[in-house]
Amino acid sequence: MTPRLFVLGAGRAGRALAHAMRVANVPVVGLHGRRPAVDTTSGELPPSLATATIVLVTVRDAELNSALLELAHARLAPGAVVLHASGGMEPAALDTLRAMGHPGGTFHPLLPLTDPTRATQQLRSAWIGVDGDDAARAASRELAAALGARVLEIPTGAKARYHAAAVIASNFPVVLLSLASRLLTASGVDADAARGALTTLLGAAAENLRAHEPSAALTGPVGRGDVDTVRAHLAALAESPELAGIYRALSREALPLAAAAGADPVRLELVRRALDEGRGPLSAS
Repeated sequence: MTPRLFVLGAGRAGRALAHAMRVANVPVVGLHGRRPAVDTTSGELPPSLATATIVLVTVRDAELNSALLELAHARLAPGAVVLHASGGMEPAALDTLRAMGHPGGTFHPLLPLTDPTRATQQLRSAWIGVDGDDAARAASRELAAALGARVLEIPTGAKARYHAAAVIASNFPVVLLSLASRLLTASGVDADAARGALTTLLGAAAENLRAHEPSAALTGPVGRGDVDTVRAHLAALAESPELAGIYRALSREALPLAAAAGADPVRLELVRRALDEGRGPLSAS
């Protein structure tokens, strides 16, 4: 049977997923949010909720339990599956719905959902983190297949680590790009040019990771065992101790990758020693 989907939460994630599902010919019987908008209901939950075989809750984490409890007091189709899109939450209210005969679990796109149109294309090569009851996992796999996405099973008890890994991969490159842009503009480079150049560089690095293992994709002075360049960088960052600490910490994490790629161990040891000289708390191991 073709699933009928109701999306509760009309923020960026909810709108992006509802749009992608419609494009994938999954019937979306409702998109419900706090404020009236085109193709969106608001206020009391609408009658269309009772026709859904899958309810996907895409509200913020702080609102998740209350949204699930609202569903527990609403009219749901018998056996309707309730999924939520939180990568980090284990909402207690999901057990209330389970006790009422509604399987529950997680449907968490490993993708920054910002623009509905762009997200539809990105979801076709994305991964979806799933967990929960067997019926919930089956529903998540069905939705993921309709989108053209792949499924990553979240191990039991490992959700916090899973979500931390997702944050490191998706959020921290944004932070690092901001830091790199700040460093360039402080050197006199035009802000727009700095952002454009560094964004292109970051995109190329991500493409390399698609094709190669991290050890093979690593470039730069640590990968080459170029201690003189590392020392020059540290000298240039001496007036920015926090940024220097980040540079040292990440460079140290790059050493095992460089070793796995076959870099000269003598050169890597020299790099390690250079990184250890005057290191701050961020770079302590």
